[in-house]
Amino acid sequence: MNREQAAAALLLLEEKDPIVVTVTGAAGQIAYSLLFSLGKGDIFGADQPIELRLFDIPAMMPRLNGVAMELVDCAFPLIKGIVQTCTPDEAFMSADVAILVGSMPRREGMERADLLSSNGAIFKIQGESIDRVSKKSVKVLVVGNPANTNAYICAKSAPTIADSQFTSLTMLDENRAKAQLAARLDVLPSQVRNVIIWGNHSATQYPDISHAFVEHKNGDRIPVTEALGDEAYAHGRLVSTIQNRGREVIKARKLSSAMSAAKAIGDHLRLWWFGTEKGVYASMGVISNGSYDIEPGIVYSHPVTITDGQISIVEGLAIDSFSRERMDNTKDELLAEIQLARELVGV
Repeated sequence: MNREQAAAALLLLEEKDPIVVTVTGAAGQIAYSLLFSLGKGDIFGADQPIELRLFDIPAMMPRLNGVAMELVDCAFPLIKGIVQTCTPDEAFMSADVAILVGSMPRREGMERADLLSSNGAIFKIQGESIDRVSKKSVKVLVVGNPANTNAYICAKSAPTIADSQFTSLTMLDENRAKAQLAARLDVLPSQVRNVIIWGNHSATQYPDISHAFVEHKNGDRIPVTEALGDEAYAHGRLVSTIQNRGREVIKARKLSSAMSAAKAIGDHLRLWWFGTEKGVYASMGVISNGSYDIEPGIVYSHPVTITDGQISIVEGLAIDSFSRERMDNTKDELLAEIQLARELVGV
């Protein structure tokens, strides 16, 4: 970039109004990677100023202050202000984007019901706060597990904000599947397109490659099933690897995924902000509209496209019997979680 281009970029930066981005669990390990990407401009663009609202529990405020100090020391020109708070309404005030990372982390041996019991009330409180003080156009991404059901709780607790503004993170699972396939096919992960994660971000999720393709430099698109030529792998080892990857990371690190989760959050939000490419879709947990015989109203991961910030479920994809069984299995798990949430949290 020459001097004239740098001057033009600086002028554009000064002319744009900052967006308010709230991050919960901001003193935690996922946020530590995520906040750097936000400040650097990797998510909302190198010319988009932001105001950060960093939220955590009172016991974490000293550590959060250290994180804020580091952000200041990075001297990011995009960050126009930093608020540190343990008060929900202060955190979500006028938010354009809310990234709900904070929750009790899953530890080795924990069941999902344990997480829901502890975290459901948190997301109810945060949903109520978002409903009171955030912009009605706020984009909400729920990361804390069980993410799909927590997103459902949050959406139900914010009745004046459209259901379409609530999503949960399954981009991490899509990235995992792309990486596994790319290694097997000797291509780059970015060349593997349209892998679908159906259902819950859990051990029942279903990574579906029946609509995926490998995009080569000359523009050719080869179906992944054709390039792979190994149905046993696609229906067996690939599925189990993605379903259990989070557990394996915990076993190895003694902590849940952080760096990869932060990367996936950035991927999810960048697509929501800028849109998907023509003919390419992404996996996101969204409120079901009844497509593919999925119970309307639950937060279920679908293939989606995005235009001008509006998320649309990809309709009309052929579903074979193998996929149908696994899609129904993860749907049943979600319905059971939601029933438990109703009993525990009262949504």
